[in-house]
Amino acid sequence: MLDLAQRPRRNRKNAVVRAFHRETWLAPQHFVYPLFIHDGSTDVPIASMPGCSRLGHDGLLREVAAALDEGVRSIVLFPAIAEDLKSKRGDEAFNPEGLVPKTIRRLKVEWPELVVVTDVALDPYSSDGHDGIVGPDGRVLNDETVEVLCRQAVAQAEAGADIVAPSDMMDGRVGALRRALDHAGHTDVSILSYTAKYASGFYGPFRDALDSAPRFGDKKTYQMDPANAREALRELALDEAEGADLVMVKPAGPYLDVIRALREATTLPVAAYQVSGEYAMLKAAAAHGWLDERRTVTESLVAIRRAGADVIFTYFARQAARWLNEEAGRRHPTSGGSSSR
Repeated sequence: MLDLAQRPRRNRKNAVVRAFHRETWLAPQHFVYPLFIHDGSTDVPIASMPGCSRLGHDGLLREVAAALDEGVRSIVLFPAIAEDLKSKRGDEAFNPEGLVPKTIRRLKVEWPELVVVTDVALDPYSSDGHDGIVGPDGRVLNDETVEVLCRQAVAQAEAGADIVAPSDMMDGRVGALRRALDHAGHTDVSILSYTAKYASGFYGPFRDALDSAPRFGDKKTYQMDPANAREALRELALDEAEGADLVMVKPAGPYLDVIRALREATTLPVAAYQVSGEYAMLKAAAAHGWLDERRTVTESLVAIRRAGADVIFTYFARQAARWLNEEAGRRHPTSGGSSSR
């Protein structure tokens, strides 16, 4: 018999004792559910993202209703825009009768309590596929882009958006958006800044979903270098000073260290985006029987929370919420009768 004063396994000996020491918890309230929409009546499955579709009018309502039933109370909208509506300047982004404003109004009539997050960037609307306006020399123009983003955010706010989320990574856009929203009377609309959005290879399926890949070049002049972590703290300081209400790290899984760095450096809520490539990898491995989907998805989400994320954008939101609710039901089954003490 070993003479040990400390035996850590004593704190793991059964489910009740393990629960005493659990440091990280995960619940449906932590999720934002990304949904792809298009201006059509039918749902269009996305081959590289099994279980996800470009949702038509009725399909979107069904999906939101099901998510709410599982306890997921927030969604973010990503539009697939018809090619004939795209342009060099992305002016369709601020059309008050465009796909996103119309969809927000429809959702808010049905579920006023639903928290609707909107994407602020030009890539779905740009004929060049970039997040900003491309100049004659092929450079993405910063200040000119921010002017359009402000009009986009105001149009979304006027339609009823609760949170606008600039994903474009232009300099100064958080402050400009705050001024534009406030000037238009939308002081209660929050800004969730994509503070540390990396030029990642994990976005491929998303671009397939929206047909929004760059028509030329890449996004490395505005999205962050995957090799950098300290740079995220510089972006964080700027976003805080400019008035961000929440800050984001994207992608999530490969950048847990960056989530932790932001968590330790700010009192603002920290969000993380488990992106399309992360989703596709887990789905593919599970489909081949190489991984247990429920176990590994839940583990990945707990890891993101453990790193410091308060909010997780994930395509697994509805599915994971259902699993968590089932687990909670097993732990706390409904019992009849009464008890006293």
